[in-house]
Amino acid sequence: MTAPRLTLASASPRRSDILTRLGLAHDVLAADIDENPLPGERPGPHVERLAREKAAAVAADRPDRLVLAGDTVVVADDRILGKPADADEAVAMLMRLSGRAHEVLSGLALALPGAPPALVSRADRTVVRFRDFDERWARAYVATGEPMDKAGAYGIQGAGGALVTAVEGDYTTVVGLSIAGLMELLREGGWDYRFGTLHPRDRRLPED
Repeated sequence: MTAPRLTLASASPRRSDILTRLGLAHDVLAADIDENPLPGERPGPHVERLAREKAAAVAADRPDRLVLAGDTVVVADDRILGKPADADEAVAMLMRLSGRAHEVLSGLALALPGAPPALVSRADRTVVRFRDFDERWARAYVATGEPMDKAGAYGIQGAGGALVTAVEGDYTTVVGLSIAGLMELLREGGWDYRFGTLHPRDRRLPED
């Protein structure tokens, strides 16, 4: 049985790069949905819901594909920090995180071929600690342009790694696509990853 083609329902180059490094050929079709939290919605359910909605939206147009979607937020003081609207907001986010730990929550959803598609999803959590820095340093980082399309206004895989003193958990969750989480979703959806290819899981029970 040949694995269906994989579509990434995200314009994030970081997520696409992770799939490429895993050897998983894919195309990209970003989903256009409302990403605002619902009233009273907690961060974990929020990122998982958005990932599911993105996967479902793209799968509706590509029912023969495996569709992978993700969403990532930074959480500080129980407040969701998404992508900054402008440079001043980016600086404010960074100063809020300076010298302390925060959570990064990343939701993943996989839509399986079919109409309507079945969905499997999860939310992964990693704790990141920042060094103590002043506003001048934050503005110098923002001036690079790197923070402007990233949750929490930093990219750990780029120059923003200089902000970080410790990571507790899965580094790829912070980048935006947990590899460990993806492996679990693929297995739950009936597929095994074999270093660049996907194969149907052997569901036979072991003999006594």
